[in-house]
Amino acid sequence: MKRENILTGSPWEDKMGYCRAVRIGNIVEVSGTVAIVDGVKVKADDAHAQTLNILERIEKVLEDLNVSMKDVIRTRIFTTDISTFEAVATAHATYFKDVKPTTGFYEVSKLVAPEYLVEIEFTAVVA
Repeated sequence: MKRENILTGSPWEDKMGYCRAVRIGNIVEVSGTVAIVDGVKVKADDAHAQTLNILERIEKVLEDLNVSMKDVIRTRIFTTDISTFEAVATAHATYFKDVKPTTGFYEVSKLVAPEYLVEIEFTAVVA
């Protein structure tokens, strides 16, 4: 089967040796993704806005692979503050209320930088 890597131009892709997403056949795995925190729309203290930003960006990555958010079968959500559950869950539901992928929600001590409250991984299977 053909392997298709999706790169976003992040300098970390070469430094770390990873890509945003990989598609092999009908399976798509998306790397852990954090928000683009800009201080205006997406703030370092707003888990809801960070989650929406992640979901919006991943929707575009999936579209580049001719995959839909409806094809997502699993999300793994990591947060540095479990008390943000409600805010993160509400944002997650804006994309997945009807899809209902399996989901894990985990509190971790830190993400790659202190301004990130949420990181999400995705698995999609194209029927």
